[in-house]
Amino acid sequence: MSETNKTIHWFPGHMAKANREMKEQIKSVDLIIEVRDARIPFSSANPDLDKLAPGKPRIILLNKDDKADPKMTEAWEKALARENTIVIAVNALNENIKNTVYKAAKELAKPRIERQIRKGMKPTPIKAMVVGIPNAGKSTVINSISRKKIAVTADHPGVTKKVTWIKAAEDFYLLDTPGVLWPKIDDSSVGLRLAITGAIRDEVLPLDEIVSFAVSYLLENHKEDFLERYSIEEPDGYEDAIRKIGTSKGFLSQGGAVDELRVKKNLIKDIRTEKIGRITWEKPQ
Repeated sequence: MSETNKTIHWFPGHMAKANREMKEQIKSVDLIIEVRDARIPFSSANPDLDKLAPGKPRIILLNKDDKADPKMTEAWEKALARENTIVIAVNALNENIKNTVYKAAKELAKPRIERQIRKGMKPTPIKAMVVGIPNAGKSTVINSISRKKIAVTADHPGVTKKVTWIKAAEDFYLLDTPGVLWPKIDDSSVGLRLAITGAIRDEVLPLDEIVSFAVSYLLENHKEDFLERYSIEEPDGYEDAIRKIGTSKGFLSQGGAVDELRVKKNLIKDIRTEKIGRITWEKPQ
């Protein structure tokens, strides 16, 4: 089955408003903390960020690294690292990441702090804008850094609706922003990866296209884990994989035919709960 070639439009009103507010606030912060999903480090980046904050120091947090392939996460850390950018893989839900992020923020803000000291000024607090696409775990990151349950979290996109300042330490403040996607997604594979990991709502793309993309990638990159999970032999393509899984797992209708919809929904659920393993859905180029 071929990938969708449609341009995906998914830009709720609160996201458009957030983009405007981010533009207004960007000059008042020292650095950006960008939260990405470690399973899709490229697809979970917001390309508008480079336009909004050109040259602004940045911490890239590859969140949910417990769900991603460790070797691929290491490769992505190296691929994304550059001057004025610190890349850190984290699991904000189960780790205390405050000290790690605070240390990185102080390193990036050091030139500004040293300038103020040379002028005889008391250094002002470090201000960081926290950004990320929906469902990357931005609110969980904020709660872990601040060590308080301040930001509302949920395992679905579009929870944070407004821009908010949060005190993480006496000299460290975070600016929370709604998860923002770019206005349209022209690359079909990016859209499908976002859908697989739950960054866009399930109804935005056809389930059949999402599952077809996932099965193709799994057979190419995680074949043994995929076949073992469903106790099947190597299938002859996508449709044969669905039939084999349905038969193996007993996902059958009353007439004995494979219940394909149930198979597809179960497959997506297995992917999102790491039943097939820790999978990274793209490789650094």
